[in-house]
Amino acid sequence: MNQPLGPVSFKDVAVDFTQDEWQQLDPEQKTTYRDVMLENYSHLVSVGCHIIKPEVITKLEKGEEPWIVGGEFLLQSYPA
Repeated sequence: MNQPLGPVSFKDVAVDFTQDEWQQLDPEQKTTYRDVMLENYSHLVSVGCHIIKPEVITKLEKGEEPWIVGGEFLLQSYPA
């Protein structure tokens, strides 16, 4: 029988890209990534997950490219 592993965090459903990896995606892949990441975040918030908005979501909402900055992934600085 499967036991629950605990609550899901944004890190569990998110993907980080380096700038080089991001540049290798075609425009349709970038759009799909944006849509899925924003939808995942929205779903977590809608079921009551109290999380600080990750920088990657803020960047995607502004239409900015979501790669890592200064050697740290955008997701790592935010607690679940």
